[in-house]
Amino acid sequence: MAVQFIIDSSSDILPQECEKLGIAQVLPLKVIFGSEEYTDGVTMSHEDFYKKLVSSDIHPSTSQVPPADFEDAYEKVTANGDTAVVITLSSKLSGTYQSAMIAAEDYEGKVFVVGSENAALGERCLMMRGLQLREAGLSAAEIAAKLDEEKKDIVLLASVDTLTYLQKGGRVSKAAAVAGGLLGIKPVLQMDGEGHLIKVATARGRKKAIEALADKYGELSYEEKNTPIFISHADCQEDAQKLVDMLKQRHGGEVTLLTEIGPVIGSHAGPDVLALFFLGKHR
Repeated sequence: MAVQFIIDSSSDILPQECEKLGIAQVLPLKVIFGSEEYTDGVTMSHEDFYKKLVSSDIHPSTSQVPPADFEDAYEKVTANGDTAVVITLSSKLSGTYQSAMIAAEDYEGKVFVVGSENAALGERCLMMRGLQLREAGLSAAEIAAKLDEEKKDIVLLASVDTLTYLQKGGRVSKAAAVAGGLLGIKPVLQMDGEGHLIKVATARGRKKAIEALADKYGELSYEEKNTPIFISHADCQEDAQKLVDMLKQRHGGEVTLLTEIGPVIGSHAGPDVLALFFLGKHR
């Protein structure tokens, strides 16, 4: 009896990566532009998403993975006698965690759901830790319990280039978005360990925002600087590389993975977002 992993597409793990990483399945969320619906990572690539995001007058929305999709995935895993560890994005950002839990009701002792209280590479970071624990011989129940404990150590920091998309999604007020745009304010946000986004710094201009991310890393990361550092960006590769260089120069931090934010989180945060993930403390 083997332990299998199921994760949602907010992790920005593409379906074609499953076999290489040792993941049973990535379940996609939907991205919706008005009457047009796309399947994340399947019928819409990251590149196509950002092109449409900046050219469309319609603010996109996302749709959670339904319970039926989770149930189908659970049936495939357990039909062979295997067990499953399921990792989802924060329940504060999507109903996907609730869908996974509803579907798991009929699979007691076989399927174990972990809400990551995170998203994007934070979710992927937890997935990679789960793979290590599987390699060490832990059972699905033991892995889920360990991940529930260790997820509190994953820190997400993000610099948002514009507040417009957060305002359209109801995350900030219109007045705050307008004021931020006029003043060139680039807020630095942090996932607070319970899945909520909170502002932890305010920078004026992009250069200062990148510096603020690097400074916060130095403040919040654990003393062992050899812990993994993940960076994801929303169509701003050049700025992401500046952050990579700054982390190394200021703190000796080596970035483990650099990748692009997908449509699910990009729909809510907009283009030119820089996100930094590492193991550390929350504030």
